Amino acid sequence: MPLFDYYPRGHEPFDKETEKKIFKYSLLIPVVIVGLFWLVKLVENTLNLDLSRFGILPLHIKGLPGILFSPFIHSGHEHLLSNSVPFLILSFALLYFYRNLAYRILFLIYILSGICVWLGGRESYHIGASGIVYGLASFLFFSGVFRKDANLLTIGIIVIFLYGSMFWGIFPIKPEISWESHLWGAASGLMLAFYYRFQGPVRPSASWENEPEEADSEDEYWNQPEEPSDQQKGENIQ
Repeated sequence: MPLFDYYPRGHEPFDKETEKKIFKYSLLIPVVIVGLFWLVKLVENTLNLDLSRFGILPLHIKGLPGILFSPFIHSGHEHLLSNSVPFLILSFALLYFYRNLAYRILFLIYILSGICVWLGGRESYHIGASGIVYGLASFLFFSGVFRKDANLLTIGIIVIFLYGSMFWGIFPIKPEISWESHLWGAASGLMLAFYYRFQGPVRPSASWENEPEEADSEDEYWNQPEEPSDQQKGENIQ
């Protein structure tokens, strides 16, 4: 079984046991990741460490490892909690509704947002998982728009309803907040939603689209063979 390939292929849409299994694994992965967030903070507090120096430091070689480490580092418990809850909800939605495509999306948001911050952020250490959170919210919303799927668009609208205030986070309003992470995370989600708009969940066609077209009664009339004339009948006999 391939790594992280928890979702069975070819299952029926209304197979309750299969859906329960998918629900379980879609929740398990986000819980494990959020657990790692809190474990890192616990170790940092217990050992009295300052892990912020492992964050992203733009345009510095020593800041490159922060692309991988920064989402697991938070300035305090308030910062950690503010990222944990939306990450848990949004990543669950991604994994449940986008299935096997979700891991690729999550990984690319993780990497792309970090690289963009390293290239275009302020000369300061950038830490926290908010870039990924913004990327997930952006992807879920725009993916529903691009796919023109009612169910996925509903998910996007719910995301906007719950986290619409996040929009202001992409602007440099508070200097202590890494708005660059928010901006590039959202941009990454938008780009991936557009790029993968034809992959993953497929909008089901309406039942009438799959039904064979019935022949038009008028066409049937005009397609009837003509009766031969008496002269033609005579010719045929000869």
